[in-house]
Amino acid sequence: MNLYINAFAHYLPEGKVPNAYFKDVNGLDDEWIYSRTGIRNRSKALEGENTNTMAVEAVRRLKERLPFPIEEVDLIVAATYSPYDTVRTAAHTVQRVFDIADAKCLSVSSACSSFINALEIAEGYFAMGKATKAIVLASEHNTKYANETDPQSGHLWGDGAVAVAISTLPAGDKPAKILEIHTRGLGNVGKAATAVYLCPRDGGIGMPEGRDVFINACHYMINGLKTITDHLGLRLSDIKYISPHQANKRIMNTIARQIDMPEDRVLSSIEEHGNTGCPSCALTLSLNLDRVEPGDLVGLTVFGGGYSCGAVLLQF
Repeated sequence: MNLYINAFAHYLPEGKVPNAYFKDVNGLDDEWIYSRTGIRNRSKALEGENTNTMAVEAVRRLKERLPFPIEEVDLIVAATYSPYDTVRTAAHTVQRVFDIADAKCLSVSSACSSFINALEIAEGYFAMGKATKAIVLASEHNTKYANETDPQSGHLWGDGAVAVAISTLPAGDKPAKILEIHTRGLGNVGKAATAVYLCPRDGGIGMPEGRDVFINACHYMINGLKTITDHLGLRLSDIKYISPHQANKRIMNTIARQIDMPEDRVLSSIEEHGNTGCPSCALTLSLNLDRVEPGDLVGLTVFGGGYSCGAVLLQF
């Protein structure tokens, strides 16, 4: 069975937090932050916005690009590690707002790799004959949980959402065939047990083992793509663009250098939006879709705290 992403859409809140804000908060200045992360600004949800409302806004934009009525969607998978409500999930909220009566709804979390896991779950529903049209979305409200006074990671986080539509037909303005999806849990690797955490009532988001995250992210984000290309009889050099998780610009530059890919073919949104969590790989591709031409191979690759990794290869 062939699966296609028929449309992409994203939502970025209008709130912006510049690096200068953190000088009085955690003592870090603009150039220090930028030189180590590649971040100048980060997107921030406004008052009244949350993980669910941002997901709805992404889907509202997706609806305008769908090649089929949204009411025909029979599966909604949401990805997030920063939920607004762990019971009334973003998937259920989207179902209600758009009155998608017959859809199955669920939420998945595997830290910053959650979007790729959500894609793979959707793939499984299609393979079982239990889905014909799906919406996969990812939304993060990182700033809700960020401890801005933390000089290790309080300055990294941004908010945003992305949504894609999936079916078995190559429909839409710029359909992308899903060639392969790869995911892997890495909870037994390195300092996975302590490297990153989000404890909602006990300190929020923290990243005390940033160096261990950096080393493993560089390795496994390449490994995920290579696993797919090897299986398909391709080379990493066949990929036109890579849209990685936007954790740190130095990670992205290291990946580009290690696989001998020009840095301008590694898509980035981190400078203006910060680390937007699990939406970031697809959100960044959505922001750069105008650069992609028919026939291009585009790889999404991610690494999540906990640890986990994933990759997907698309052909437009």
